[in-house]
Amino acid sequence: MASLAAACNAAQSETTAGESTIGTFGPVTDTSTPPTGGSDGEQCGLECDESAFINGKFTVSGIAQFDAFFAATLELSGAMDATADDLQRQLNGLFALVGANSAADFKTALDAKLIAFVDLGAGWTIEAAPARCVSQFAAAAIAVAACDPDAELGLIDVRCEGRCPIDASAQADCQSDGTLTCRGMAPQLQCEGSCLGSCQLDAAAACDGTCKGICDGQDFIGQCAGMCQGECDLGGGGACPGLCLGVCEFTASPAGCSQDHEAHCEGSATVSASCTGPCDGKLSAPTSAECEATVEATVEAGVQCYPPPTKVDHRLNGQASVDPSLRAELQAFHSTFQERYAALLASTRRAERLMQAAATLAATGQAAVGSLASQLSSSPELKTKIGAECASATLPTAAQLLTSSANILKAQLDAAVPVVASVAG
Repeated sequence: MASLAAACNAAQSETTAGESTIGTFGPVTDTSTPPTGGSDGEQCGLECDESAFINGKFTVSGIAQFDAFFAATLELSGAMDATADDLQRQLNGLFALVGANSAADFKTALDAKLIAFVDLGAGWTIEAAPARCVSQFAAAAIAVAACDPDAELGLIDVRCEGRCPIDASAQADCQSDGTLTCRGMAPQLQCEGSCLGSCQLDAAAACDGTCKGICDGQDFIGQCAGMCQGECDLGGGGACPGLCLGVCEFTASPAGCSQDHEAHCEGSATVSASCTGPCDGKLSAPTSAECEATVEATVEAGVQCYPPPTKVDHRLNGQASVDPSLRAELQAFHSTFQERYAALLASTRRAERLMQAAATLAATGQAAVGSLASQLSSSPELKTKIGAECASATLPTAAQLLTSSANILKAQLDAAVPVVASVAG
């Protein structure tokens, strides 16, 4: 009994109020009469709180690797539920806009809406850049530190597998093994790269976007097959033969980007430490095998995806080409449709990333946590032993929550994909 008393008292000394939801330790001082019934943990006043995780608490074991896993499960599940709701919201908005009942009749309803304005025989297309999804460096470092007891927060080497804005001092390193681009106002408004947004055409020129002005001598709004004069809306980017009034993005010269432009680096592993903003892509950070999937899930749960710029390509039908009211109605429709469609693209991309993170967490993450829990369940340290047992008991509930949220999100994603495909052509 003395050994049990010592174990209980040692466990108590390691436990602080509110540290864990698995129970509280009470000191065992009377060793003359052995307690009867119950496990060692129960005799010490330490038991698993079976309702903790169900009630949204992640500190079910008091062990970093396990509780970080349960926290990631809750965060990822919440992100999947929110994204599923957002997908449904955007789909409902698009269906109402064109008069469709579901994804099955969306394309037919869209064509029926457009035929009043557009020559469908000549085609109607909408172009969009990929949705931009950004990850925060701090989120990755904090996730590693929360899961891995051996990690030191200030020494965690987080890398951007994509593109990020960088410090001016890192431009040369980026140019040596990556691609350096400059972003900002075009010098003298002359953009030698891609102009995002409005291009002013004082002289008639080809417009690879929406012409808002004069097309071949006539007032016009839409895709101009001839020469456009006025505003050429390039949406997500394109060549601007006039004055770029939007953002210009161009490959840096050997001298690098000027102080007036933001420098972005892509494809260079050596400059991640010099990133001054979020990563447009995925983040990676070295950590233990038990924490890899947990860290990925935590970071992905916090990723933000933004609606991309869009550009509509079409030709007006005979009636709309001579009726200003029809052209104005089409422009209003396009504005709302493009906003909804771009938002759907962003939500779809976020859903795809969340589904991938959930699959990894449910497979390799859960297996790693289960294996570690099995090892620690025979630990001579009572607190560790009971914590591992609590983690093992909670794993099935965590898996069920993750599966439920993933199934809901998959159903919404399956409805969104054919709508995106029917618009993209």
